[in-house]
This record gives sequence, structure tokens and C-alpha cells, in this order.
Amino acid sequence: MTGKQFLSTVKYVAGTKPAFLLSEIAVYLDEPLSVGQMYALLQPHLAALGLAAQKTGEDYAISRLQPSPPYILNAAEEKRLDAYLSLGSMPSVLETVIEQYISGKTGKDWSDPVILERLRRAIVAQKDDYWKPADKRSLQYTKGYAVLGYLAYHFPVYFMQARHLLAQMARDGLLKQEMTILDLGTGPGVIPLAVEDFWMCLDTARATVHSVERSKENIEAFGALARSVATQNPQVTIEPPREADITSPGEMQLPDRVDLMVFSNVLNELAGLPVAARADIVMDYAERLAPDGAILIIEPAEEATSTGLRILALALKKRGLSIYAPCTFVWGTNCTPDRCWSFQTAPSIRPTRIMNTLAACNEPFRYVNTDIKYSYVSLRRDGKTRTHCHIPKDTKALRLSKVHLNVGKRITVVAAKMSEDLGDKETHLFRLCDGSAEKPVYAVLPAFHIMPSNRKLGSAPYGAVLEIRNVLVRYNPAHDAYNLLVSRNTQVTPIV
Repeated sequence: MTGKQFLSTVKYVAGTKPAFLLSEIAVYLDEPLSVGQMYALLQPHLAALGLAAQKTGEDYAISRLQPSPPYILNAAEEKRLDAYLSLGSMPSVLETVIEQYISGKTGKDWSDPVILERLRRAIVAQKDDYWKPADKRSLQYTKGYAVLGYLAYHFPVYFMQARHLLAQMARDGLLKQEMTILDLGTGPGVIPLAVEDFWMCLDTARATVHSVERSKENIEAFGALARSVATQNPQVTIEPPREADITSPGEMQLPDRVDLMVFSNVLNELAGLPVAARADIVMDYAERLAPDGAILIIEPAEEATSTGLRILALALKKRGLSIYAPCTFVWGTNCTPDRCWSFQTAPSIRPTRIMNTLAACNEPFRYVNTDIKYSYVSLRRDGKTRTHCHIPKDTKALRLSKVHLNVGKRITVVAAKMSEDLGDKETHLFRLCDGSAEKPVYAVLPAFHIMPSNRKLGSAPYGAVLEIRNVLVRYNPAHDAYNLLVSRNTQVTPIV
């Protein structure tokens, strides 16, 4: 009997009984297997099957998992969350701990001119490497001043953008009363520390955060930061990170049932691996995902990296995961993601003391990192999506894959708004996607055409699905893309 046949048998029995002993499966098997052999086959797939196993003597009691109830924000928490998101800087205690850690590692005060110059060189090297093609990058944020430069320059923005992603999950009802979180490639602990900080907005929710990291120096930095700040919130338990490469976890012990799995700014660094291999890595870990859990992949907003994320997301969709957000496949078709540069923005943060001190030089712009721009995808097993699009029966909407046949004509489309404003004060520009277009499509709204009837184009959130009536199709040969010109006679209506 193959492993697949064995798992199908377990799934069948679990569908007929709420609980049973693993030894009971033996009567269904064509080939004899011991309880130990059956458990070894079953254990990696327990979460995916929605089952729990409890050792009972020489046997295992198998039962259906009872999902943790969703955590619904109350009015006080919503108000608290608004105030939390308006904060423009990291917690002061975390900023201070980073300064102290840099001083401790270098043996001099972090503001010493020699230390500042070494940090500047590390930051410039990281930024120069960032703009190289993925297969040409060589820098790793794993040793010496590379880690310290990351803490000084990248950590604050990544920490703050995690706030916005967690807030979106909370408002979507995706957090649970009790959560197990797994952060893969945690670096110096951005995600675990952001979870600890964010959970202070919640009254009673609890979380346990596990993580994996290969770099000893990152693990050391993580430990120093976590020891200083993690005790502030008893609702969150941060487990020590497991030292391992996420591409070859070996015998690493990880939780069986994960409610939220995070790959933050890590998969793009596996440049030597093709998309299929990166998808294999995600799917291997997805076996541990709770039936109602989520996988969150976050990448920088740089064009090649952002586009690579969309290609990876589609590969994972074809392997059985569903895309919860931000993409909406309006017509049920798979998109063509190779030119899909889509990212989200949030208000800029205030520069840290280290950034301001580093910027006291001839090229200050190199050392201040305050813009929050990121690409992400949230995936699930259960098919749930943030936006379930119902196109009204009387809507004669055109698929974006057909716009090339309608240049010079006025049409109606239903599509997701997949960017913030990419234009300027005079001409507003928004990326549109309905899952069918082969070439980029943009909605163009001149400022003098803004009316109450089309204002929703600008105010609708990233990922919102809109019905856009009466737009004129134009081809843009300079970018090999199509523009839908929005006028004062255009009607923009959110689809829910």
C-alpha cells in the first residue's frame, strides 16, 4: 500500500468516526503495518487531515481537531488598533535594545564614528546587492556587520509593516483565540517580536510563536532582543528559534498544527532555486498547516521580486492552496503573473536615532529607510477568500483579456484594484486585475475628472473589487499596456 492510499484510508475512517485507535486502521490495509509504521506515515499529515494524535500505551488515539474559535475584535479593540496603527515608530524599548546590541557586539558605542562608517558600508553593500538580478545576488544578512546593518536599516520598516499585515488579519477575522505561529527564516526575529507587540492590542487572545533560522548571529541577535522585550506581554510565548536551513530542516521538531505560517523576505533569497523548488518548500511546510490556517508570504516591493512572488503564488494555487488575498480571480481563470508588479503601501515611519545619526554625512538619503512598500500573498487550504466576487447578472462586463479588441471603445469591467496611486496630483493611476489579462491594465483618472460617481477608484482599499462602467480603452505602446480612461461620466462601484 502506498502512503497516499494509507492516508486516504485514514481520511475515510475519520469521516465515519469522531475518534478511533490507529490500530483499527489495520483491518483496512492490504499490507500489514505496525502501529509505529502507521504513525510515522500519518504524523506529518495530521494537521492537513484535521486530526490530532495522542499516544495511549502502545497505540495512538486519533480524533478530529476542534478548531480554535476566531478572535472577533470588540469596539474597544478596534479603537485601540486605530491608535496603534497611527504610531509612526517602533516601540522605544526595542529601538534602545537594538542600539545596545550594536554597542555590545562592537565593543564601542553605536554612535562612535568608526562604527557608524562600518554600518554605512554594510548598508550600502546590502542596497547595491538588492538591485542586482536575483541570480547575481551574493550578500547574506547572516554575519557580522551585515546583521548589524540589517538591524539599523531594514528591521524598523519590516517590523512596522508586520503591524499592518497583522491588523488586516485581525479585521478579516483570521486570528484565533489560541494561535500557533511558525516563522520560517526569522532572521533577528522581526515577526515574533511584531506578534508580541501587536497582541498587546488584544484583550484575551494568546499566541505561541515558533521560528526557524540558520544563522547563529541572527539567532544571537534574536535572543538579545527577545529577552529584553518579550516579557512585556504574557499573552505571547516566543519559543527559542530552531537552528536550521528552511530548505533542509532535517529532523527539526516543529508544531504539528500551525495556524499562521510566515515566510517574510526569505523565499526571494533562494535565487538559486527555480519556482517549482521554492513551491516544494512551501508545500512541505504546508502539511503542518491547520485546516483553517493561513500561509503569509511577504517580499520587498522591488519589481522583479514582487513579480516573482506572483509567479510563486500561482504555482502554489495550482498545487492545491487557495489565494485568500490580495488577488481575486473574478472569472475563475488563472492569471498571467510574469508582468504583475503589485504591491501595497502604508504611511512612512519616523526614522530611528540610528538612521538620523547615520544620515549626518554627505549622502544622507542612503541611510534613512522609512517607506513601507511590500508585496504579499495569503494562502489557505480551505478555499476561503477575502473577496468573494458576485458579478451582477445584468452587468455586461468585459474581461481584461479582451481589452485589446476594444481600443477606442467605451466598456465596463469588473476588476480588483491592485495598487495604490501610481500617478501624481494631476493624473491618478491604478493597476487593475481580474485574473484574465496577459498585459498590464491601468485605470487612469485625471484630477479634473474626479466626481462623486468615480471617487471610489481612489478611496477603495488595495485588493477591492470594483465595477467600472463607461471607460475608454487606450493602448500605451511605450509600456505595452492598456489604459482605461476614467472620466466624469464613469461610474465606479465596489463589488461585495
